[in-house]
Amino acid sequence: MWEENCVETDRGRFEYFVCGEGEPLAITHFYMAFDVRGSLFASPFTEQYKVYLINVRGAGKSAEIESDSQLRLKEMVKDLEAIREAFGLEKWAFAGHSTGGMLALQYAIEAPNSLIKVIAGCTAASNEYARHPKSIYCTENKNFQRIIKIMELLNSSNTIQEDREKLSYEWALMSYHSEEKLKQALTRPNSGRTIGRSLDYFRKIEMKDFDLRDQLNKIHIPTYVFAGKYDAQCPVEYCIEIATLIPDAKLTVFEKSNHNPFIEEEEAFKDFVKLTLSSGS
Repeated sequence: MWEENCVETDRGRFEYFVCGEGEPLAITHFYMAFDVRGSLFASPFTEQYKVYLINVRGAGKSAEIESDSQLRLKEMVKDLEAIREAFGLEKWAFAGHSTGGMLALQYAIEAPNSLIKVIAGCTAASNEYARHPKSIYCTENKNFQRIIKIMELLNSSNTIQEDREKLSYEWALMSYHSEEKLKQALTRPNSGRTIGRSLDYFRKIEMKDFDLRDQLNKIHIPTYVFAGKYDAQCPVEYCIEIATLIPDAKLTVFEKSNHNPFIEEEEAFKDFVKLTLSSGS
């Protein structure tokens, strides 16, 4: 069961949910709001870690977004550092999926001394992924025009809840290797409501110049990278690239997964989580 809390920091108030016992591990996402149902990505980690599932600025009961500049990855790292310090933790681990994985890489570059390890998956170190024909975010991909329309509708206050659910399902289905796995996932407790303003900033501004590849060789903390072989958002090539550029990074590829291996290959993903305990504990 996830326990809801809020913490006051010198950068504002942040909502978080905690579950599990063990080494402290933070998890968040660039444009999602979590609640007491937790997250299907975060849940496997609670069997091995004490997980802090954090709502970033603008999500849930966390501090409001006062200006778009606060949505930059580097600013999110500063928020996470303020939260860590407020908890009185000298170090913690950080895990991120998709854009959360991009944040994990940025965090490892900006504040390595605050991290025990980083875990990043189904992600990329540059905006090149969005130009790969296998990515639904590439103009050459058959789903591109539809995914843009879905994003715009989800960002519109005029879109009713029933339509939002249908749109979210359609978007999610593009990122599953098995529709049956998606249907099963929808029966389980989970949260992660899309924050329209943050998503809009991410795709229109933050991604324009996003490229961490030249800095990845500076990461010398334990790094675990995971990928789905059939990832339709961030093709597997980009996780392979990350693992190649970070010294001693460990790569795990899930052979029967799209963008959500923690759901599509749940037991194998739990084994991966156990693997991350092999160093830094």
